[in-house]
Amino acid sequence: MAKNLIIYYSRKGENYFGGSIRSIAKGNTEIVAEYIQKAVGGDLFEVDTVKPYAANYNDCIEQAKIELRSQARPELKKYLTDITSYDHVFVCGPCWWGTFPMAIFSQLEKLDFTGKKVMAVMTHEGSGLGNSERDLKSLCKGATFGKGLAINGSNAPHSEAQVAGWAKNQVN
Repeated sequence: MAKNLIIYYSRKGENYFGGSIRSIAKGNTEIVAEYIQKAVGGDLFEVDTVKPYAANYNDCIEQAKIELRSQARPELKKYLTDITSYDHVFVCGPCWWGTFPMAIFSQLEKLDFTGKKVMAVMTHEGSGLGNSERDLKSLCKGATFGKGLAINGSNAPHSEAQVAGWAKNQVN
């Protein structure tokens, strides 16, 4: 049986929801990552930075823009070092300035994706997958790539059926 890994970064607290900012206890991407796990099984790995992103949403996205422009690689509290036992890797994150948060890249650059099937998952409020698939293809050398999935963040709690159907198609 194929083994699945779900790598994700998710923002709790202040988030953008279709024109306004709301505070949420669980991040949208975490919800989607858990739906993937429930649908196809696998191990969850949460990307967590040593220096937290700003609690204020607007400050956070400004910080994210600076990181993207400088191609920063924020230090993580822990890293995965070996994914040889996995067949499929779901990479999940919010769409920040058209791609994943740089913290996800901090993790991905430490891994060997040879022979893995990789899928992009983005939560967003209008950006879709952005450049996430292109960016994964440049970072995950030796991988094959499945179809990405974009989930509107404010609809994440109601997306289980959509996420489950998509995830099952990716691993079969």
